[in-house]
Amino acid sequence: MPRYAVIDVGTNSVKFNISERRQKGSWQTLTDRAEITRLGEGLEKTGEISADAMARTISAIAGMVSQAREAGVAAIAAVGTMGMRTARNSQQFIDEVEQRCGVRIETIAGQEEGRLAYLAVKTGLGLAEGSLAIFDTGGGSTQFTFGRGSNVEEQFSLNVGAVRFTEKYGLAGAISEEQLQVAMDAIASEFTRIDGRPSPDALVGMGGAITNIAAVKHQLAKYDPDIIQGSVIERSEVERQIGFYRSHSLEERRAIIGLQPKRADVILAGACIVRIVMARLGKDRLSVSDRGLRHGLLIDRFAG
Repeated sequence: MPRYAVIDVGTNSVKFNISERRQKGSWQTLTDRAEITRLGEGLEKTGEISADAMARTISAIAGMVSQAREAGVAAIAAVGTMGMRTARNSQQFIDEVEQRCGVRIETIAGQEEGRLAYLAVKTGLGLAEGSLAIFDTGGGSTQFTFGRGSNVEEQFSLNVGAVRFTEKYGLAGAISEEQLQVAMDAIASEFTRIDGRPSPDALVGMGGAITNIAAVKHQLAKYDPDIIQGSVIERSEVERQIGFYRSHSLEERRAIIGLQPKRADVILAGACIVRIVMARLGKDRLSVSDRGLRHGLLIDRFAG
């Protein structure tokens, strides 16, 4: 059976998947993992990918490409998102990755991110017919896709990400309730585009923030995608976690069961984004998709 690999180069992490295409169009996952490399570290201030962030990310991609080739994949597809869309020196990064790894990253638009995410969710969760809103919050941006059934009606990307707001408002450690409110108000001010929309029949969250929130809820000492996929998160649980992260230092957060230690600094900003999206769309609960952009890319490029 043919094997394929996909790499999703995000602002906060690089995600990697190797899957085998089976008969009748099904897929068997062989490898699915992520490495937090912080490609967008300092991007808000400088407008460029730093040399250190570039080196970390290229090293991670090189390891993934090597693993894919050892697995005998027929092809590798790699895409980049918000961090690469906004950095002035993204072309340098693309060229260096190609030179070292033999893979060329395609920088995709926010609308394409949304389309691929919608494809991944519809395939992975098997949701009933009705209106569906999907949001994927990452380190540099949040993508929204609105649709009904299998039809995508609208897609867009907002420049609202956990890394950016963590750096801007000092959310990496314990802060006061007043500081949290200032940050929440600033984040909320950037979500006016989803104001006034009718509440969807189903809301699905994707990305590192929401999967970590789910893992903390389930107290997963070891991440289990089968438990995360399809989990239901109540708004009250998101609010509980926001309060918990706000009152704990970075080191204390790193000890929380279910939370990736490398995500401890940005989890408060991520949880705030999730909370605001739920409120704006009038939903008290959402479903979690562990399947993301990379899974949609796999289906889109290699389904035959």
